[in-house]
Amino acid sequence: MLWPQAPHPVSPKATPYLKPLEGIRAVTWGVYGTLLTISAGRLLFLHPDPLCMEVALDKTIHEFNMWNSMSRKPGAPWEYLFQQYKGLVEANLLAASPRPGEAPEIDAAHIWQVLIERLGKKDFSWDEGFYGNVEELSEKVAWFFHAAQQGAGAAANALVALEHVRKADLEQGLVGDGQCFTLVQLARDLPLQGDISELARLFTKGCICLSFQYGVRQPAATLFEACLGRLGKLGIAPGEVLHVAPRLKDELAPAKKTGDPHRAIRRRRREPGGNAGRGQ
Repeated sequence: MLWPQAPHPVSPKATPYLKPLEGIRAVTWGVYGTLLTISAGRLLFLHPDPLCMEVALDKTIHEFNMWNSMSRKPGAPWEYLFQQYKGLVEANLLAASPRPGEAPEIDAAHIWQVLIERLGKKDFSWDEGFYGNVEELSEKVAWFFHAAQQGAGAAANALVALEHVRKADLEQGLVGDGQCFTLVQLARDLPLQGDISELARLFTKGCICLSFQYGVRQPAATLFEACLGRLGKLGIAPGEVLHVAPRLKDELAPAKKTGDPHRAIRRRRREPGGNAGRGQ
């Protein structure tokens, strides 16, 4: 059995109910907790369980042969890397936001690029023909580390829902917290639910607005404004957009406020560590 695994959502004890919505021309989705189930309910950078951090860092060190370029200090290799990693994460969280009034987001690949460059000073090397340059390697390490830290998988009927929206000839996008590997996770997990020739064909060009791209995380109006700006060029007004996500405060409230009357619906499910949802 592979570990960590994606959680099994538990339905709340409530009757699903939602009035028909008229005039919808576009649907935007949050990713984690909506299209992808994930342990802890959302993407984490510092897992609260020390064992999860230890396992993820230890796997990463061995997968990318980092140990030979790490300082020989007392303690396990993962502990040394953890202090380096934690320091960078906390520094980025305390950094000034590129958008005043919005919380800064971490770019996981950038964190790992800094760590890799530090190792490079101690003669760390890799197969560029296989892993690519330092930026490409950093993205691969970021994905591997997060996959080893948190289990994630496609939510039940996620592909069916995405295909339904596309076949209904509606525009479709992704808005919310995400990293460079988020689309990779979708591209790997959605085909387990059925045939999908290309992930990009499901979404409208320019309507994938993830937090790492803009340097701010939810709740952030910037993410919705970027997507609404693109949809506006297609002649779609904010009131014609439906946003689907599981969290009222961090996702649905800013969606409605940014595009008032931007419509929003809360995904009806509960994940371990996440929130239950009701139609709004």
